[in-house]
Amino acid sequence: MSKRLVGLLLLASAFGLSAQTKQVYLHSDDPAVVWKLKPQAEVKADADALCTPGYNTSAWVDAVVPGTAFTAYVNAGLEKDPNFGDNIHQVDRAKYDRSFWYRTEFKVPADFNKELIWLNFNGVNRKAEVYLNGHQLGTLDGFMHRGRFNVTEIVKRKGKNVVAVLVHMPQTPLANCGSPTYLSSGGWDWMPYVPGLNMGITDKVYLSNTGKVTMIDPWIRSDLPSRARADLSVRLEVKNSGDNTVKAFVTGTIKPGDVTFSKEVELGANTTSIVSFDKRYYPQLMIDSPKLWWPNGYGEPNLYTCTFEVKVDGKVSETKDVTFGIKKYTYDKEGNTFHVYINNVPVFVKGANWGMSEYMLRCRGAEYDTKVRFHKEMNFNMIRNWLGSVTDDEFYEACDKYGIMVWDDFWINSNPNLPYDLNVFNNNMMEKIKRVRNHPSIAVWCGDNESNPQPPLEGWMAENIKTFDGGDRYFQANSHANGLTGSGPWGAFEPRFYFTKYPDGLEGDPARGWGFRTEIGTAVMTTFESFRKFMPEEHWWPRDEMWDKHYFGPNAFNAAPDRYDASITRNFGKPAGIEDYCRKAQLINLESNKAMYEGWLDRMWEDASGIMTWMGQSAYPSMVWQTYDYYYDLTGAYWGCKSACEPVHILWNPVTDGVKIANTTARDLEGLTAEVKVFNLDGKPVAAYTKLAKVNSPSNSTIQCFTIDFNKERKNLSLGKPTYASSTSYGQPSDATDGKKDTRWAASKADNEWIYVDLGSVQPVGGVRLDWEASFGKAYKIQVSDDAKNWKEVYKTDEGRGGVDEITFPEVEARYVRMFGIELGWWFGYSLWSFDVLSGTQPSEGLSDVHFIRLTLKDQSGKVISENNYWRGNDRMDFTALNTMPKANLKVTSRLVKSNGKAEVQAMITNPASAKGAAFAVHVQAYRTSDGERILPALMNDNYFTLMPGEKKHVNITFDEELLDGGSYKLEVTPYNN
Repeated sequence: MSKRLVGLLLLASAFGLSAQTKQVYLHSDDPAVVWKLKPQAEVKADADALCTPGYNTSAWVDAVVPGTAFTAYVNAGLEKDPNFGDNIHQVDRAKYDRSFWYRTEFKVPADFNKELIWLNFNGVNRKAEVYLNGHQLGTLDGFMHRGRFNVTEIVKRKGKNVVAVLVHMPQTPLANCGSPTYLSSGGWDWMPYVPGLNMGITDKVYLSNTGKVTMIDPWIRSDLPSRARADLSVRLEVKNSGDNTVKAFVTGTIKPGDVTFSKEVELGANTTSIVSFDKRYYPQLMIDSPKLWWPNGYGEPNLYTCTFEVKVDGKVSETKDVTFGIKKYTYDKEGNTFHVYINNVPVFVKGANWGMSEYMLRCRGAEYDTKVRFHKEMNFNMIRNWLGSVTDDEFYEACDKYGIMVWDDFWINSNPNLPYDLNVFNNNMMEKIKRVRNHPSIAVWCGDNESNPQPPLEGWMAENIKTFDGGDRYFQANSHANGLTGSGPWGAFEPRFYFTKYPDGLEGDPARGWGFRTEIGTAVMTTFESFRKFMPEEHWWPRDEMWDKHYFGPNAFNAAPDRYDASITRNFGKPAGIEDYCRKAQLINLESNKAMYEGWLDRMWEDASGIMTWMGQSAYPSMVWQTYDYYYDLTGAYWGCKSACEPVHILWNPVTDGVKIANTTARDLEGLTAEVKVFNLDGKPVAAYTKLAKVNSPSNSTIQCFTIDFNKERKNLSLGKPTYASSTSYGQPSDATDGKKDTRWAASKADNEWIYVDLGSVQPVGGVRLDWEASFGKAYKIQVSDDAKNWKEVYKTDEGRGGVDEITFPEVEARYVRMFGIELGWWFGYSLWSFDVLSGTQPSEGLSDVHFIRLTLKDQSGKVISENNYWRGNDRMDFTALNTMPKANLKVTSRLVKSNGKAEVQAMITNPASAKGAAFAVHVQAYRTSDGERILPALMNDNYFTLMPGEKKHVNITFDEELLDGGSYKLEVTPYNN
């Protein structure tokens, strides 16, 4: 992202006076606040000297607050751009892996006219001692630890004040010893080691002015006897910092509705009292017809604001605004599958994991609104705050605003060790819960990534959540077990994988099935224009070790980059260079990510209840695990997710050829019309495959409309072919492949027996048909090989029941196919009447080698509510015929509309009726004319779309007007076939 964009976003939220009790941010964006930093080892002065006004810091580096020490050196030009090439890997870590002094001077605002002045820190990473005017105020320990220091007797109301902060980096190893901290700062399989481990003053710093009585952590809870009424309860601490007993009057006003409640409380000198309000004594807290907070797709994310005020002797001592939502979460694990309900409505979770917002903590302020908005536009309804990597308030505020539930992790990652200081970890847990519990978006608390926290942490977490969140949200100790189906896989698969029983994850409970998957993803290559921003030209092509520095190689082995490469070549032809590679990669991105969500939707509530991709956003310029990239370019993955996750979605199951409607809303829909059309490469429909059906779509359900009449025939490749077995107790192995119904083969009574067929040559294999005699396999796997020595598993089950098992799987190239028995299901050895190896499906009549499926769903008025497009090949893995399509000469018209600081390009893209074929995967990008750069970030309604002859598409591109940089725009519209 550009420094200019980051600066603008920061200024939007971190500069100026608060609308509540007076507070002024001491951030480096304010020209009047100059922070400096220097390594402690290079500073000879002590804290007293550093706190002397005018102390010479000319040799110090300009600091970034909030931010990190390493970022300051990057901004000062003392390090090469860490985004580019392998620059960050070349940094001398010793320069940053140490403690730093921060220093600034400030003046107290003239309008701070109340008795008390506070210096506030919302977080440092990882530990710090804070000094003001030579006085040590205290220690901050842990990046969630807030410091609220009463500096009334220390601060100078006139003249300059000096703050000095000694910040220490986290202890290593980070996971889990250095927690609480940003664990991935030590490097992961998607981001590099960050020098200094993101140490610094990493959250807001501000001055505030109050009377002697203040309020601490107001907490608003809601319960729903029904959706027609909400019962609210309120709790807060009120503190008297004065030396005399006082009577304080606490008032809350909730809007909308102007609901007011108040209570008088007597406070002794320097004491704190808990003040509570509930419906028993405050019936006005029973809210009729409340505006409920709903997740994206299920209703509006309505929000309320409660303004709290505490007065003493008729004077306002402090005010606070708390935004909250009226909602009720409930949960179950029926069928050993985790389910989430809100306001008594089941929610099918469609979401994404969120790692670091930016690997050097440079995402700030309004930029969170942009990032979360993209998740909302993809029709997601949940974000997993993986390892608690996001600590900024603006993240939660954006999730509240856009109806995105948060699965919120603590800072533990699957290592059988504990933080060095358990008490500090526990204190930060309590701080986190108190800080974010008013956000309606918080849906689940999670203890550990891919494991259970070591004792005593799991128990402490559960008790903290019960105490400080009232048990309002569920505590899930392990991110991929106990009602969840594991983690991964993380590489791009061809679509049928996600519909085939089962797309297994790592571990999990149950270990097999769709269920609720908190992590599953695909490698995602950027567009060429993004690629060249971080990759040196000499490393563009062919792929080399520099790609691995951006996580397309051994550093991101889970992303299966080799298989990704092979898929591009197999599916679309060998790339001619990097631009061709990036172009073809977007099709892999689109189809694999769309299929991933559709595979879960296809099984909604049968056992599938939720899926979150790894990941939704990008922390570092890379080629893995993202939907929009580091520069906000919306990749093919974004558009695949957006399509699949629309609230009412028509989809195609590529295994069964069934067409279904997935309704992930709280509304029943009646009188819908579902239609399928199949087009050849010339853009003409093939009438034999057109179907139409009138359907109803109940809320929270997936229903089948019809089946597309593609050829289902598969050849029996094993008939009469040489067959071999580990043992024989009856008949001979060839009896299973002779095509006769009355001959059979049986093995000796033992597990781990096998039978395999030699097909004679390598050829596409799409399944097997096993006709078991009484002695069947309860657990077995199907394996393939090219040499009968090295076997690859393509199917596995532990649910065998005998009879005929017809199994299909994504086509593989193989010469040898084996049934390997794992566990017997009867008292005798495995026995088969027949073992048929099935080809892929045979070509369907009248269709070109590649053809297009168009699904359309209309409401009763004829309005399109879902349109979905696929490409399909007669050879289901070969789409190279797309490369033979004639060039598409599209007509493009557009105009620019500006309003309230926003600009919108309104474009019409037409494939003329005279066109010789379809315009496939049309990509639209807006550029500014001043420098030719892409206009990013920008919201778009569609991209990578397909137009048949005579069709047109409205494309709207919305962005901040300032991104035009005083100039205008131009559009590039590029179909794949151009």
